[in-house]
Amino acid sequence: MAARLTGQSIDRVDGPRLLRGEGRFVGNARHPDLLYAAFVRSTMAHARILGVDTVAAKTTHGVVAVFTDDDFTGVVNPIVIVGPPELLGSPFTALAADKVRTVGEPIAVVVAHTRQAAADGAAAVLVDYDPLPAVVDMHAASTSDAPLLFEELGTNVVYETAQSWGPDIEQTFTAADHVFTRTFSQHRFGHAPLEGRVMVASYTPSDGRLEIDIATKRPHAVKLNLAGLLNIPFGNIRVRTGDIGGAFGSKGQVGREDISVAAAAKMLGAAVQWTEDRTENLQMAGHGREEDLIVEIAVTNDGTLLGIRADMTMDQGAYPMPPYPSSLFCNLVKMLIPNAYRLEAYAFRGRVVATNKCSYIAYRGPWAVETWVRERMLDEIAAELGLDRVEIRRRNLIDQDQPTKMITGPTVSGITARQTLDRAVEVMDLDGFAAEQAAARGDGRLLGLGFATFIEIAPGPPDFAQSAGFDLRGELTWARLEPTGDLTIASAQSPHGQGHETTIAQVAADELGVGLDRVRIVFGDTDSTPFTLLGTGGSRSSMMGAGAARAAAAEVKAKVLAIAAERLEANPADLEIVDGNISVRGTPDRSIPLAAIAQQAWFAPSSLPEGMDQGIEVTVEYRTPPGGWASATHCCWVDIDPETGEITVPRYVVVEDCGEMIHPEIVEGQIQGGVAQGIAAVLYERHFYDQDGNLLTSSLADYLVPSAAEIPTIEIEHLEVEPLHDADWRGVGEGGLIGAPAAVTNAVADAVRHLGIDVCEQHLPPQRMRELLATAEA
Repeated sequence: MAARLTGQSIDRVDGPRLLRGEGRFVGNARHPDLLYAAFVRSTMAHARILGVDTVAAKTTHGVVAVFTDDDFTGVVNPIVIVGPPELLGSPFTALAADKVRTVGEPIAVVVAHTRQAAADGAAAVLVDYDPLPAVVDMHAASTSDAPLLFEELGTNVVYETAQSWGPDIEQTFTAADHVFTRTFSQHRFGHAPLEGRVMVASYTPSDGRLEIDIATKRPHAVKLNLAGLLNIPFGNIRVRTGDIGGAFGSKGQVGREDISVAAAAKMLGAAVQWTEDRTENLQMAGHGREEDLIVEIAVTNDGTLLGIRADMTMDQGAYPMPPYPSSLFCNLVKMLIPNAYRLEAYAFRGRVVATNKCSYIAYRGPWAVETWVRERMLDEIAAELGLDRVEIRRRNLIDQDQPTKMITGPTVSGITARQTLDRAVEVMDLDGFAAEQAAARGDGRLLGLGFATFIEIAPGPPDFAQSAGFDLRGELTWARLEPTGDLTIASAQSPHGQGHETTIAQVAADELGVGLDRVRIVFGDTDSTPFTLLGTGGSRSSMMGAGAARAAAAEVKAKVLAIAAERLEANPADLEIVDGNISVRGTPDRSIPLAAIAQQAWFAPSSLPEGMDQGIEVTVEYRTPPGGWASATHCCWVDIDPETGEITVPRYVVVEDCGEMIHPEIVEGQIQGGVAQGIAAVLYERHFYDQDGNLLTSSLADYLVPSAAEIPTIEIEHLEVEPLHDADWRGVGEGGLIGAPAAVTNAVADAVRHLGIDVCEQHLPPQRMRELLATAEA
C-alpha cells in the first residue's frame, strides 16, 4: 500500500530549482532586443503640472522613446475603479496628466536599450510644477476647508457607510451596566517583499498579440484590465507568472507602471522590461493599514458583551489601485469586528478618505484591525471591571457545537476558538507568570503577557462572499490524464512562495493513487488555467485550490475505473489504484497500469464505455464547503527596558486549528512568517510622511525590517477536531499577522498597566515607549 502524501512534510517540488538558483523569476527573463523602462516620478505630493520637457531625454544616448500622458492619448483609456454606488471616484490616467497627487507618481516613462540609459534619460526630463498644499492627515483631509485632491468630487471623503444589526443599538447601550470607549490608531506600513514589482511586455504588431511576463498573483486580472485599458482584444493577451519573491498582498493589483510599460511595448512593437527598485517599491507599490477607530462596547457587570459601536476612518492615499475599490477593505472590517463573539447589537460607521500619500492596498489580513481593537478592548474591560481576561473571553465566545451566524451575516460553524484559548491558558501558566511579573517589578523590570483569540476567514463559509458584498461561489480547476498516465492539474491559484506546487500535488496524487512525480501543477498562465480575478488570496489556497484539485482528480479516477472495470470484469467500486496500478481490491496480482487505461482513452476511443468521450479531461467547479474558519490564540511575553524603552519578545506561542494539515512544515512556515510580520508591525515597521507629503521611509535604512535575530522562536501547537467535510484544509496565510499585533500590544499593556499607561496605538518602538513611560512618571 502506497504511503499517504497528505499530512506529510515531504520535500517541496519547487525546492531544487530555488535552492540551485534556477528559479523562473521574471527579472531573469532574456528576450532578444529587449528594451528597458524607467519612470520619471513626481517630487511633489500635490502640484499642477505646467509642463514636461522631454527634449534632453530624447537625445540621451541609448534612449529609444519618451512617453507622457499626451503620447498615450487614444492608446490608453482612463482608469476607472468600479465599486458600490456610495463610492466616489474620478477617472485618472496611467501617467499623470495635469496634476500630481503623491510623491512618486509616474509622470513619464523612458524606454532605452539599457537600464542605465533609461535611468539617464529619466533624469534628463524636466517637470515644471505649480505647488499646491498637501494634506497627509486623514482627519484633516475630511474637513470642509481641506485642499481637494479631486476638485470635481468636492470632498476628500470618497466613501461612507453606516449599518447596524440586532435590536435598537441605543437601547442596548442604555440598558448596559457599563460602556467602555477607546480610540485606537493603526499605523501605515509596507509589504517589503524580497522581489519588487517586475514585468516584461512584448507586443507583436503583425498579429496584435501582447504577451506579459509579470510577478503577480492575479494574472487573469492583469489580462482583463489591460484588454480594456489598451483596447486590445481579450484573446490577444497572454499573461504569465513564474516564481515570485513574496507579495503579502501586493503584486495583486494592476499598477499604473504595468499599464504604461504595456502601452510602451504596444506603441514600439517591442519587448520592454521594467524592474522596480527598492525606493519605488516603498514609495509606490502600495501600503497596508492606516485606520483610526473609535470603539464603544456595552457590557454587563459580569463582562457579558451586549453591543459594539465602531466608527472607522481609513486613509486610502491619493488613488485606489485597480482592480479593487478601497471601500472593500472598510467593509471587510465592518463585517468581521464581531468575529467569534456573541453580540446582541452592533453598529458600524466608516469613511474612506483620500490624502496625498501612496495607495492603500491589501496586506496580509487586510481586515486585521478588527482583531486588534476588539482584543485590546476585552483586556481593558476586564481590567476596569476587575475580571479575569481569560474568563471574559470564555463567557462571550461562540461554542464549537453552536452553529450560528455572525451578527453581520456569515455562518459560523466548526470553530474552535474556545478550545485554542483553553489550551493556550495551560501553556501560559498565568498564575506562575503573575508571580514572576511582580518580582520583576521589584527589580525595576517590566514584564508583560498578552494573548488574542480570533477566527480567520480561511476562506470563510459559503455565504461569506455575499455577506461581504461580492459573489464568489467556488473555484474552477481543469485536470487531464495524459497518454502516459501522468496527471496534469491546471489551477486557478498563482502561488508566490507558499509551495502550492507541492501541496496541491500531494492531495491530487493521493486521490488518484499515483506518486507525486506523476502529477504536474500548471499555474500562472492565462492561456492554460481557468479564469479567475482572485488568484491566490484570502487564505483560499488550501481548501479551495487543493479541494478543487482533489475533486478533479476524483472525477478523473472515476473515469479511469469505469474503463478498467470492463477490462477486469469487475465493479468499479471494487477497484483501487495503488502506485499507478489498477486492481481489484485485495487481489493486486491481477492489475492494469494506469498508463494503459490512459492510452486506451486517447487512442482507442471506440472501445470506451457507452457515453464516454475520447481522452480523460474534466472541468470542476468546486463549491465553497461549510466551515472555512481557522481558529487561533496567540500568546506573547514581553520584557521592556524602562531606561531605553526597548521591547523584547522572549517567547511567543500560537495554538491554532486549521483542520488537517496537508504539509505541516509549510503550515508552520506560513504561521511563523505572519507572526514575524505582526511583531515587526508593532516594534519596527512604519511609514512616515512629513507635512509636505514626502515619504521619510523610502529606503531600508529608514524603513526598519527586522532580521531573524530580532524575531523569537515561534512555538506552534496544532489542534484538530472532527473535520466538517473531506477537504477541511483551512488556510493559515494571514492568521499570523492578524493575531500578533493584538497579542504583542496586549502584552505591553499588561506590563505597564500599573503605571496608568493606556496602549491605544499599535506602533511601539523604543522612542515611543520612552515617551509613554516618561508621561507615566510625570
